[in-house]
Parts: sequence; C-alpha cells; structure tokens
Amino acid sequence: MRLFAVRDYRHLFGAQVIALFGTGLTTVALGLLAYDLAGPRAGTVLATALTVKMVMYVVIAPLAAAYVDRLPRRTLLVLLDVVRAAVVLALPLVTEVWHIYVLIGLLQAASAAFTPTFQAVIPDIVTDESDYTRALSASQVAYTMESLLSPVLAAIALAFMSFNWLFLGTSAGFLLSTLLILSTRVPDARPSAHTGAWDKAAAGIRTFLTTPRLRGVMALNLVVAAAGSIVVVNTVNHVRDELGGSQSDVAWMLAASGTGTLLAALTLPRLLDRIAERTVMMTGGGVLVGGTAAATALIASGLTTWTGTAIVWVVIGVGMALIVTPTGKVIRGSVVANRIPEAFAAQFSLSHLAWLITYPIAGWLGTNAGFTLAWSVLAILAAAGAAGALRLWPRHEGHRAATGPATPVQAVLPKNLSTGTDTTQRALAA
Repeated sequence: MRLFAVRDYRHLFGAQVIALFGTGLTTVALGLLAYDLAGPRAGTVLATALTVKMVMYVVIAPLAAAYVDRLPRRTLLVLLDVVRAAVVLALPLVTEVWHIYVLIGLLQAASAAFTPTFQAVIPDIVTDESDYTRALSASQVAYTMESLLSPVLAAIALAFMSFNWLFLGTSAGFLLSTLLILSTRVPDARPSAHTGAWDKAAAGIRTFLTTPRLRGVMALNLVVAAAGSIVVVNTVNHVRDELGGSQSDVAWMLAASGTGTLLAALTLPRLLDRIAERTVMMTGGGVLVGGTAAATALIASGLTTWTGTAIVWVVIGVGMALIVTPTGKVIRGSVVANRIPEAFAAQFSLSHLAWLITYPIAGWLGTNAGFTLAWSVLAILAAAGAAGALRLWPRHEGHRAATGPATPVQAVLPKNLSTGTDTTQRALAA
C-alpha cells in the first residue's frame, strides 16, 4: 500500500498499534481488578474509574490543544508515553479502590494530551486526500484489531497467569511506542490562528457549534457512547454474574464486539470513496439504536444467552465503526490547516463528554437498579442522539460525490470562516 511507503507514517502507525494493544490489555485487566476488589459492585468501581477518565479527557484535551504549538510535538508525545508506562506499572500494586481512581486519573490525563496531539500529526505527514482517507481507515482498523485481539490475547494469557501480569504488557507497549516515535520525524505544529490560551481552547468547540456537519457529529458521539457503555462497563458483570462465565469468557465477549468493528472497518475505505460520510455515519447511528434496543429486550425478557449476547455485541461493534471511522475525515474537511489540532482536540473532548454521561448510567444505575433500567435509559439516549444528528446535519450539507464536494464551502462554514482565497476554500471543502 502506498500509504505505508511513507516512513514517518509507518513508524507512527506502529507506535499507535503497539500502544493500543497495551491499552487493550489494561482495559481487560482493569475490569478484572475491579471485580477482584469489589465483586458484584465491580460495575460501580469500573464506571467511577472510567468517569474519572472522561473528566480528564474533557478538561485536559482542549488545554493541550491550546499549548501544543508551543512545544516540540515529538518530545511531548514521548514524555506522555513514559508517564503512561510508569503509571500502569503501579496498577498491580493497588490494594484499595481509591488507588485505582488516583492512578487512572494520572494515566488518562496523559492520554488526554497524547491522543489529540497524535491525531493532529497525521494530516501533516499524510497530505494526499485519498491517502489520508486510508490513513483514517487504517487507524480504525488498528483500534478494531486491538478491540478484537487484545481480549483474545488476554483470554489466552489468563489461562496461564494472573491478570496483574497484563499491566506489565501494557507498560512494555507504551515503551515500545516511545521508541518508534523517537525514530519518526514529527513536524512541529503550525502556529495557531488564535493567540490567547482560552481562545485556543474554546475555538474548536465554537467551530463544532457553528458548523452543521460537526453538530451532527456531536449528536452521533452520544449514540456511540450510549451503546459502547453497555459493552465497556457491563460486560464483566453480565458475563460473570448473569451468564456464569469465567475471566476468559469476559475477554471473549469483548472480542465479539471487536469482531463487529473489524468487519465494518475492512469494508469502509472503498465505501467512503463512493458514499457520503453522512450516509455511512447515519447508518451507523441506526445500527447502534437497534443494538441497544436489542440488548434491552434480551435482558428485560430474561432470555439472555451466550449466543444472543454475542450477536448484539457484534452489532454494536459494527455501528461504532460506521460512525467513528469517517469522523476524522469530516473534521479535516471542515477547518483550515492551522485549526486542525484544536478541532481534533474539541472532538476528543466532546466525544468523551458523551461518555461522561453514559458511563455512570451503565455502571451506577446498572448496579443499583439493574441492567434493564440502565440499558433502557441508554437506548433512549441513543435514539435521541440519532434523531438529533438527522436534524442537525442536513442531507444537502453532507452530500459528497465520488469526484469531490458537492456543497458550496460557504454553506459548510461558520460565518467567520466563509471567506478566503480559492486555496483556503478548497482546503475547507469537505
């Protein structure tokens, strides 16, 4: 593939894959650690830890975007990877639930600065439009393979060792990621279009609020979070307590969702060359609404089975890929080059704000009031997000022909961005 002939992208992609697999092992291990410390209330512990994570993401990401153009990006990425490796090494040593919350806060503060910075580097390295589309799809495949294979690897490892050793694998992953980043020529960020730190932090969010397609993306973020929370937060208790499964069974069920994401991600690169991003993402919204409704129906009817759960988890994985994969392309086509970091940081923050809403519902409400009520609320939120996206993102504004944009730039941009040179307009066209 021509994309992987670009050395710097190849190394960065490798760093991403290795770090993702380490993170995937931590996700499995963290759920099992919560179950080990809290038993039936593991969902509450996990939801609280993930809520801490979301708070860090919502707060830290915009601040990182505000200052990223003042720092060497490669140095920053390396430093953040080292911090994450050190924190993960400390997780097996915890003996109290509150230790988890403190360490997760430190870990996710580093991740909140790392991810939008990493995302904003890719368009500076992969400048061809078609290659960038494939880079986005390759990134989604990487996330997919992690969600599919990490639980599988964890299931195999758990047959021979304690889950605490999975944290060691995560730390090694972050260190290998560091070495690959050091071998890459990461360009420093372009000077931002804004001067004040607060102005920079808020600029990306203002762009989302004033751009129709990005308002639609915000609504779809809620759909992804509502469906994804069922899988991320409730799988461990659902498999262990409802289905009577083992630690390895938890990992295999998480792999079922990853299988759905993989199936969708492998078909999306060619699909996105022919079909508008809006169409693909709205389809994903419909799939996730159906998935959450099916999960609720299964649990409410008392007919939950291994096969039924696995099918629903696969459907949710498919829907998440259909929404998440095209999002970077939509964002890149909506802002000028020197606003890409703040736009990606805004999406990172806003998407995790949605998870901040849904994680407590899945964990706290699910533990105290039962999965039926919690999943019903999440299904309603998913439906509301999908309906909002249809209204906020007009069909004509999201249309794209195979040969290029069909919508005038002025219809896409907020008023303060709707003028400029032909070159700027082409850069802003979706």
